[in-house]
Amino acid sequence: MRNLAIASIKLYRYAISPMMASHCRFYPSCSCYALEAIETHGLLQGGWLSLRRLGRCHPWHPGGYDPVPSPKTSNSSSMAE
Repeated sequence: MRNLAIASIKLYRYAISPMMASHCRFYPSCSCYALEAIETHGLLQGGWLSLRRLGRCHPWHPGGYDPVPSPKTSNSSSMAE
């Protein structure tokens, strides 16, 4: 499933995206973000992060730099702080 999602995003980036006007308000673009999120966090969490990002893509959001969050390595480190 993960490979199918990644292939779909790559198909969009190379076949459909060039035909549309470039007007992305975020860096990296939503397709780059989705690809990195799925590769980094897996299909479920990466897909959720991608959907949240697409939900913020509207004319009233300022956009800007929005990187994929780093994966959490352990809960014990956050509890110690």
